[in-house]
Amino acid sequence: MNDALYKEAADKFKTWYGCEHTAAAYAPGRVEVLGNHTDYNEGFVLSAAINMGIFCLAAPSPDNTCRIVAGDLMKEASFDIDDASPDPDNMWANYVKGVFVGLRERCNIPTAFNLLFFSNVPLGSGLSSSAALEIGSGLCFCSLYDVEVPKLDMALIGQAAEHNYAGVMCGVMDQISSLYGKANQLVKSDFRSLEVENTPLGEDLCFLVCNTNAKHALVDGAYNERRQKCEEAAAFFAGVLDHPVTALRDVSMEEWTQHAPSMETYAAKRSAHVVGENTRVQQGSELLQKNDVAGFGQLMFDSHQSSIENFENSCEELDFIVGLARQIPGALGARLSGGGFGGSAVVLVHPRDVETVGQAISGPYEKQFGHPCDVRMITPSEGAHIVV
Repeated sequence: MNDALYKEAADKFKTWYGCEHTAAAYAPGRVEVLGNHTDYNEGFVLSAAINMGIFCLAAPSPDNTCRIVAGDLMKEASFDIDDASPDPDNMWANYVKGVFVGLRERCNIPTAFNLLFFSNVPLGSGLSSSAALEIGSGLCFCSLYDVEVPKLDMALIGQAAEHNYAGVMCGVMDQISSLYGKANQLVKSDFRSLEVENTPLGEDLCFLVCNTNAKHALVDGAYNERRQKCEEAAAFFAGVLDHPVTALRDVSMEEWTQHAPSMETYAAKRSAHVVGENTRVQQGSELLQKNDVAGFGQLMFDSHQSSIENFENSCEELDFIVGLARQIPGALGARLSGGGFGGSAVVLVHPRDVETVGQAISGPYEKQFGHPCDVRMITPSEGAHIVV
């Protein structure tokens, strides 16, 4: 646990509210390693909880007003306990509101709360600060109100908050990754059965997350357009294949190749990415079991190329980083992480090569774009948990 971050959050809570917190939880961000946009297509993802996250601290409210403070800005949003409608002026507070509403629908929550959150997950970096906030606040509420919610149910509450309060029709990969992380292991998720298992990455591998500092906004409709095209593609395959198809999970690459010429152009391209990603996740798990790091890294490069050509969810900055990584000794694989359209690239490295690979990316990047690329070493870490 990041003790310094927790202490700073606790100090901020006491300064703002004038009392000690009585409940606290921690939730990490996540890095997506393989399986891009496969979660809402009932497919497979390899991801990891990371060594950066968010603390949510709370205490009972003295009245019927629920208060949420963003610890980095020391800015408050509030609402009446019986009127938790989305607030367009404080989008960051909507994630907590949505979780509170979802939890209240399942559990007896009779009183309002005072809450503060504080994070070291960079906003807009593609490391899912929003899911960390959802899961962190959800577990904090569980502690505050002395209720228990199974991990998977908590993940679904977070997803519903994203849908209903942020307007992003995301899958549940980010929330599951935050909850099910383990040190030095990846999280392999099956988003049809919602079964989760951990796959050892090994202590001799880690990731560099390279934040482009480019605009990263999924609410602008690009995410939802990609999802719509995937659903159109699944409906197409359901009509032409001789076996049941309820999602792109049910389509093989061979079937896609056979029928793609008959498809609408964008539905064909979007589905090629998803079908290919499902294949890469399965291959990647097998390669890690064989300790074939080079093969696994190549799958990451292949994944990014598909993002460029098929899903079109990359950007110039991400492509520049991945292009550099292909040429840098010690960079074993690289791709965009998360929704795309900005955010971060993730690079697979040995810990001994972190400094040299990081410098080989950050220097040329700043020269090319005129602003820094934040490079951080990321290790797969333990998942979300209640602190107090």
